[in-house]
Amino acid sequence: MVNGVECHPVRIATEVVDLLREEANRKNLALSLELETPVPIAIQSDAKRLRQILVNLVGNAIKFTEAGEVRVVLRLRRRRHEPPQLECDVIDTGIGISQSQMERLFHAFSQADNSSTRRFGGTGLGLAISRRLAQLLGGDVTVRSEPGKGSRFRASVATGPIEGIPLADRSMAVLPVHESTPTDAQRRPELHASILLAEDGPDNQRLITTLLQKAGATVSVASNGEAAVESALRSRNPGEAFDLILMDMQMPVMDGYEATRRLRDAGWSGPIIALTANAMAGDREACLAAGCNDFLTKPISRRILVEGIARHLAGRPLEQGHGG
Repeated sequence: MVNGVECHPVRIATEVVDLLREEANRKNLALSLELETPVPIAIQSDAKRLRQILVNLVGNAIKFTEAGEVRVVLRLRRRRHEPPQLECDVIDTGIGISQSQMERLFHAFSQADNSSTRRFGGTGLGLAISRRLAQLLGGDVTVRSEPGKGSRFRASVATGPIEGIPLADRSMAVLPVHESTPTDAQRRPELHASILLAEDGPDNQRLITTLLQKAGATVSVASNGEAAVESALRSRNPGEAFDLILMDMQMPVMDGYEATRRLRDAGWSGPIIALTANAMAGDREACLAAGCNDFLTKPISRRILVEGIARHLAGRPLEQGHGG
């Protein structure tokens, strides 16, 4: 097992998902990152090897999936009398693998079968290397699959001591990551806009507000869907209207789905971006059906959040809102 140094697993997983998102988009596949349990923001491991494992597994899942989704699910596994481990499941709705194929899957240059190789290309050294790297990091790579029903690859790595390390969880709206280089921050879009944030969690309210203000936005906060509807409709006068609403879909009093429907029924035509911890099949469609323009899954990277907002603000009339 290699000697670990501090690395940040949620950040790494986010970067991998961001890296491969365009590849998934080209195949019209949903690609999501979920935290099934709270996960330490830092572990003792090897960031380069962990990233390589995830790139291999997620890349293979996209390659062998023609329709549906690829989900990346992180969890912390604690068992009595065993050191804790970080587990990462990569779950796809792809072609699946038979039992006999699984037995030789991790051999160098293994391929699922000749027909799928012709259609998709082989897995090459990727899986064999991923398993070896995971073993060097104190874990393993395993697979469960059924032909025609998709696959679940699970990579595990040792975390090292994690007592006292803060945890990231699915309630966090924005991942606890930092711009990796000064140029990352310089490239971030400027949000000269007025944004209504509908979010019931005080920590998320502060976090998102600070982030958006740093990006140049003016932010107003509503703590539930009912308050969001009232605030948005009250501020529809020229020069006062919000340019965009960031809508948490799970809120007390009135949820984001109902709030969005009421806003659309009342004639509010600006962009509404759904922010939700749900990443199951059908959640995106439910948000869009309610009237949202876009769908972002918690936890989300700062870059994806700001770029998503900027994309919907592009081309709006400058006089529409007081951020403009």
